[in-house]
Amino acid sequence: MSADSAPAFLALHHGDGFVLPNAWDPGSARILAQLGFPAIATTSAGIAWSLGMPDGGALDLDTMLAHVAAIVRAVDAPVTADLEAGYADTPDGVGRTVMLAAQAGAVGANLEDAAAGALFDIDVAADRVAAARDAAPRGTFVLNARTDAYFLPGAADPFAETVERALRYVEAGADCVFVPGVNDEQTIGRLAREIPVPLNVVAGLAAHVIPVPQLFALGVKRVSLGGSLARAALTALERAGRELLDTGTLGFLDGALGYAEVQRRFAG
Repeated sequence: MSADSAPAFLALHHGDGFVLPNAWDPGSARILAQLGFPAIATTSAGIAWSLGMPDGGALDLDTMLAHVAAIVRAVDAPVTADLEAGYADTPDGVGRTVMLAAQAGAVGANLEDAAAGALFDIDVAADRVAAARDAAPRGTFVLNARTDAYFLPGAADPFAETVERALRYVEAGADCVFVPGVNDEQTIGRLAREIPVPLNVVAGLAAHVIPVPQLFALGVKRVSLGGSLARAALTALERAGRELLDTGTLGFLDGALGYAEVQRRFAG
């Protein structure tokens, strides 16, 4: 990554809005970059699935960072890493994780405020964000603080909890705030107005699908996909295998890229 990759990535958050697709290996990253996406995110879910494991902390930090580094090497576009909850029990450990991600070439990262199905105490979560910020100074690394107040049960008022946590994380040094689990237009618009940094939401996790242009109109600046692209790829594979088993036909190849075309994608 060039020295100006992180500022360029951060600048995307202050435009009209952008889509940040999530890759799970160097091949998927190269195809997405070739399509013209200005930046690429990794997906912890997709990386875990590609290794035959479930999402949710099943992979160790070294394995995850090795995959992040391979994706970084595969593309010229800035890459931001899904670091789950920081792969550490302490703020200092989270800081080390972020430092290692930056050394692997990532220009940003997501940091979750929950583990084992429960939110961290807000003071603990803010300390973890602050440690991440100290490890990767502003302007060199885009820190995306994720809050799961909508994603996990327990919050009496998810909106108030989300805003309170977002404000604390911004104070601790977050460049943007990621709120998964919210998918109604009114709430998204309110969050965009209340949170003083760019808002990131994830598309494709809920039955109610809001088109990307509408999300931008609501004030969202960053739309990511999480494991949705990986799920789509795995679904296509399963359907192809089912067709082969059930009928022996190859209809799944209709519209598929030819061998030479795929080779061209990865040449050079």
